[in-house]
Amino acid sequence: GTNTGVNTNTYTYVAYVFAEIPGFSKLGSYTGNGNADGPFVWCGFRPRYVLIKRSDGVSNWLAFDSARGVYNEITALAIYPNLANAEGGTNEDIDFVSNGFKPRDASASFNISGATYIFLAIADTNGKYSNSR
Repeated sequence: GTNTGVNTNTYTYVAYVFAEIPGFSKLGSYTGNGNADGPFVWCGFRPRYVLIKRSDGVSNWLAFDSARGVYNEITALAIYPNLANAEGGTNEDIDFVSNGFKPRDASASFNISGATYIFLAIADTNGKYSNSR
């Protein structure tokens, strides 16, 4: 096609394409509830990394990992992969549990009431082929 957003002559584009692998990665969506006891999002494993983006409105991508926040509730400076800055200036709170994750504040980035969010979660360990901790 000729859409300038994805196919302009002499421009270079990058596409990141992911697929679910049972016990290792999960792609999906959830609806925010707008409070500190956010919705539980089932993944089937304990996440090591979660990437979230609001899909029905404007917001930045938001990344969480268990390397920078090792205890629940994970409170870490936000990482916005779509921005030029590294860690952001605000703390965001999330829980990584044995079978998914749970937002722990009403942040516009990942838990506004009624908003739809898409996510990519990657497992802490591959539970399908090894013993979970």
